[in-house]
Amino acid sequence: MKKVTEIVAELARPVVEEHGCTLWDVEYVREAGQWYLRLLIDKQGGVDILDCEAISRVVSDLLDEADPIEGSYVFEVGSAGAERPLKRPADFEQFMGADVLLKTYKPRDGRKEFSGVLAGYDNGAVSLTVGSETLRFEKPEIALVRLRCDF
Repeated sequence: MKKVTEIVAELARPVVEEHGCTLWDVEYVREAGQWYLRLLIDKQGGVDILDCEAISRVVSDLLDEADPIEGSYVFEVGSAGAERPLKRPADFEQFMGADVLLKTYKPRDGRKEFSGVLAGYDNGAVSLTVGSETLRFEKPEIALVRLRCDF
C-alpha cells in the first residue's frame, strides 16, 4: 500500500510542473495535535506567493476529489527554502559542492553540528570538506543534512 505522501506526490506533480515548478517534497506530519500536509516546491529564480496560491487551489480540488487522507488536516504549499534539507540521492547529486550543515544524532569529537562543503554521497554516507579535512558520516549517524546560506 502506498504512503499518503506518495499518493499526494503523484496527484500534485503534474500540477506543480504545469506551473513551471518542481515538487521538492511532500510532508504529512502531526504538529501540536493537528495533521499538516505540505507540498514544498522549487523554481528557477525562486518561488513566490502566486505560485503557491495557484498550485494550492488546483491540488486542493484534486485532494478533495481523490480523498486520500481520512480525517482533517491543514494543507499548505510553500517554497522548499534556501536552507532546505537534502533527503534523496538526487538532492545530494544536485547540490554537490554546496555549503551544507550536517547534524548527527550523537556527538563526534564533542559536537553534533558540522558545516562544510558537500564532497560526496555514497549509499547514504555523506562526505564533507571542513577546512582542509574531509569527514565521512555514515547514514545511521546522520540526523539531518541541509543547505547552508550565510547572509
